[in-house]
Amino acid sequence: MADSIIQKHIAAIGGADNWRKINSMKKTCVRNNRGTEQPVIMTILKDKGYKVEFTMNGMTGYTIITDKAGWRYSPFQGQQQVDKIPDEAIKQSQDLLDIEGPLIDYKTKGNKVVYLGTDDVEGTECHKLKVIFPFGKEETIFIDASDFTLVRTTTKTNANGKEQVQTTTYGNYQRLPEGIVYPMSVDGGGSLTIKSIEINKPVDESIFRPAELTNGDKK
Repeated sequence: MADSIIQKHIAAIGGADNWRKINSMKKTCVRNNRGTEQPVIMTILKDKGYKVEFTMNGMTGYTIITDKAGWRYSPFQGQQQVDKIPDEAIKQSQDLLDIEGPLIDYKTKGNKVVYLGTDDVEGTECHKLKVIFPFGKEETIFIDASDFTLVRTTTKTNANGKEQVQTTTYGNYQRLPEGIVYPMSVDGGGSLTIKSIEINKPVDESIFRPAELTNGDKK
């Protein structure tokens, strides 16, 4: 049952072949945080690096994840230096480097998928799948039973002995010139609207290293 749903889902989002051709993705977004709009830029280089930059009150912070390390810089509360992200959190975040998502070629990636039946998500009947990643994180995926697009994910992680749950809802799907179908609206504790997506543009891998900081300013 799970494989049949996965195949229909992959077809609905543009097909595995189109997704496999994507090596990099840069998303220019706006986040609505309690009525305030914040510019957000997300850059992913497949299997190598993920960076999200967010600007607020004229200051820019970032989170970087690579296959081996990660850093976080948030100057909004007076942070003066880059914090290294703990190894366990990096391990739990490796799916961020997977542009295709966990269901395309899931067996090759070492992911396990279990079908959990159907569930109602705010009036939409959804197929419910649980993905177990090889590094231990679990994600429950809700796929629309009518058009097989992704409606919601609930991700469970364990860091420093504490369980954390993140729920994200997806909508406003659009077909991009590259043939993939992508959600331009993402809500995971703050509404994110994707304004533009650049596919397979060159990415300087140096952006996945922390910037030097002097007197709290990014150089």
